[in-house]
Amino acid sequence: MSTVSINVTVLEHGQGLPLPKYETAQSAGMDLYAALGEGEAVTLGALERAMIPTGLAMALPAGYEAQVRPRSGLAAKNGVSVLNTPGTIDADYRGEVKVILVNLSNEPFTIERGMRVAQMIIAPVTQGDWVEVESLDETARGAGGFGSTGVK
Repeated sequence: MSTVSINVTVLEHGQGLPLPKYETAQSAGMDLYAALGEGEAVTLGALERAMIPTGLAMALPAGYEAQVRPRSGLAAKNGVSVLNTPGTIDADYRGEVKVILVNLSNEPFTIERGMRVAQMIIAPVTQGDWVEVESLDETARGAGGFGSTGVK
C-alpha cells in the first residue's frame, strides 16, 4: 500500500473534529465528519438533500484526486447517500470540502456535528488523450448497449 502527503487546513468551524482517518489498517476510504456548529443539526426529510461542510480545505498533490463516496452503513441502515457519487475533488481545488447528502428513505434523518457522513478515497489520476480515427476495432459485444448482455 502506498501513501501520499496531503496538506490540509482546518477551517474555524472544523476545529476540534478529527482529521479524516482510516478506521482499519486495510481501509481504502477515510471518514469525513460533519463540521456543523455546536448544537446545530440538519434534518433531511424524504428525498431532501443538503451540502454538509467538513471544515477542511486541502491541497492534493498534482496527479491525484479525492473521491467522496457514501458510507455503506448510512446507506444500508438509513437510506442516506452521497448525491453525486463519487464526488471528485481535483488537485487544484482549494475550497472547503463539502458533502452533498441525500435522504433516499421515507424517514427524516438528522445530521449532527461530528457525525461520519461520507468516506474519501485518494486516487491517482490518468488523463485521456483523444485520438480521432475513421473506425473502431471490432469486438464480440460491438455496439450493444444497456442490457445487451442480459441479466443471467
